Amino acid sequence: MLDLELEQYDRWAPQVMKGLRSAAKFLHTQHFYDPRFLPYGTQLVPLSAIFTVLGPLGENQGTQEKIAKWFWCGVLGELYGGTTETRFSRDLPDVVGWVRGTDGEPRTIADALFQPSRLSTLRTRGSAAYKGIYALLLKAGAADWRTGEPASVQAYFDNAIDIHHIFPQAWCESQGIPRNAYDAVINKTPLSARTNRVIGGRAPSDYVVRVAKGADIDATTLDQNVTTHLVEPALLRSDDFRAFMAARERALLQKVEAAMGKPSAVSSAETPPTATDDKAEDDDD
Repeated sequence: MLDLELEQYDRWAPQVMKGLRSAAKFLHTQHFYDPRFLPYGTQLVPLSAIFTVLGPLGENQGTQEKIAKWFWCGVLGELYGGTTETRFSRDLPDVVGWVRGTDGEPRTIADALFQPSRLSTLRTRGSAAYKGIYALLLKAGAADWRTGEPASVQAYFDNAIDIHHIFPQAWCESQGIPRNAYDAVINKTPLSARTNRVIGGRAPSDYVVRVAKGADIDATTLDQNVTTHLVEPALLRSDDFRAFMAARERALLQKVEAAMGKPSAVSSAETPPTATDDKAEDDDD
């Protein structure tokens, strides 16, 4: 930066500003609306630089799809949590060359690995992958159970949507389910504050009836809304926590693999890459 000449600054400053705006627009397309749920601030550096260098080429659908694959591999592979300078210097030429057809897939895509067992250890938004799973649910079209509204930008803010337990904490504790199980991201989903208040600490079989009655909708409509969250309604109506967790883990894993454009790790018994998210979540019900 200290060696930057005025002529260089004047040349690149407007393009960098455009790159930053393009990066912000891209994040919105991936359903990141709130700074609290941004996986890595550090990944914004190469993301903005990539859009800056690509210019108008960065607007193409094919380009956006490639950038999305690189981005999600960084997020779900949790590759921007440590020293990032080397990855910065690699990702810019790697992604640009890949988009332009002069190079193969970036090393970040090759390095990224998601272990299925990771889903059961993601418990707080201290983890990039936890935030990524939340955004994937929004991107998949998760609709509020009471209103049926998808989590668009307007609904996201107007309805105070946040991440909440599906099988409520109070009910899980009454059933002797350990916190490390019910607090996993597998048991969480984006819901409005009002819907979450209706759910309270009740058994799922109880609250689905209350939600439907309060929203003046039939059971079929409620089930359709619930299904958009990758949740099988029948498992809520039967209060089957174990079967619910197994089914939703499989559904979330499919979304992860689709976003990364590659299969997850074959073994689910490997040690998770980080342990920063072992503390219980303190901001949802």
